[in-house]
Amino acid sequence: MLPDIQLVVNLMLRGGTMLVLGLVTALLWRSHSRSIAGRMGAAFAIGVCAFVLNTIPGFARNPAWWHAPVIALDAGNMLVFWLFTRALMEDAFVLRRWHAAAWGLMTLAGLLTCFAQEPPGLALAILVGKGLTISTIVLALLSALQALSSWREDLVEGRRRVRMLIVISAAGYSVVMAASALLSGGGPMSVFSSAANAAGLATVSVLIAWQLLRVTGEELFIVPQQVEPDAASPADTESPDLTPSAETNEVSDEAPDPVLVSRLQHLMAAEYLYREENLSIAALALRMDLPEYKLRRLINQGLGYRNFNAFLNTYRVEDASRALADADQAEIPVLTIAMDAGFQSLGPFNRAFKAITGLTPTEFRRLHGACDISTVNAANIGIAE
Repeated sequence: MLPDIQLVVNLMLRGGTMLVLGLVTALLWRSHSRSIAGRMGAAFAIGVCAFVLNTIPGFARNPAWWHAPVIALDAGNMLVFWLFTRALMEDAFVLRRWHAAAWGLMTLAGLLTCFAQEPPGLALAILVGKGLTISTIVLALLSALQALSSWREDLVEGRRRVRMLIVISAAGYSVVMAASALLSGGGPMSVFSSAANAAGLATVSVLIAWQLLRVTGEELFIVPQQVEPDAASPADTESPDLTPSAETNEVSDEAPDPVLVSRLQHLMAAEYLYREENLSIAALALRMDLPEYKLRRLINQGLGYRNFNAFLNTYRVEDASRALADADQAEIPVLTIAMDAGFQSLGPFNRAFKAITGLTPTEFRRLHGACDISTVNAANIGIAE
């Protein structure tokens, strides 16, 4: 009798979980389908539905042809979760062709592990299954690392909360389940284990749905701005995470204090605070005599930035661009100019410079005579004179 009750509870939890995930999918697609993060979030929710079905006791024991879509969506879903995490945390994230290729390989691996149940393919299927499980753990850990690595630099308070709840909880759950599968040898779950799995899924799904519904879309799902080729030169090309935009500011009832905004701009533009080595939000907040959360809100709402490094890089790139356009500094190495502007190495400087100006530092130095440096500063960097 007890296993029957556990099975009923199991199926009820899974049915409720799929209803919640269906709601999340519909809301994300309806409101945020133009955003990469919105599309990846909807795709991940569909993949979790596939996982819910695929882990029902007995579902994959004798797979039929109609099981293939469910198995494929389940097998590749951790890669989708990693892409969702990156799109959610990186405003400038774009999908690549190799992402689709990697997803295809994972789905093929999942199909092989389920349909190759007889020798001689069984041994290969077991090996591929273990590799797929290990890749799931790696992708889950990468997702958690993605959330933690740029957490302090994130200026969007709503997204900072989402990082911890959505990414860490989902990634942690995935690691536990994948590790359990490895330790158990990939055998079928017991009725109790399956019910516990369903309860964990339901809890994580409800938490994710609650967080997504309470945070405004502008905080999480930004739509990349398209720049018309005829309307801008390469130097006018903007990067979504570096260019301030009023439409992407965090929504708040408290308007930024213009006096504090002016003071912050003075520290950066007049006192060149951005040149300080390893300048952090904590150090700048101490200089401003403000709590860190208020400084984040000030930069986000008052100046339109979503990332602290992007905020610093606009000043640093403007500083470097002036030096590169100065004929008197033509013999100074690019690395020296980058270090003087506050960058710690050449790689990040090159990436930030090209993201803002559309040119590499060397190209800019060579072609600066054809570019109006004040136009570049005003159009791309957005720093008040």
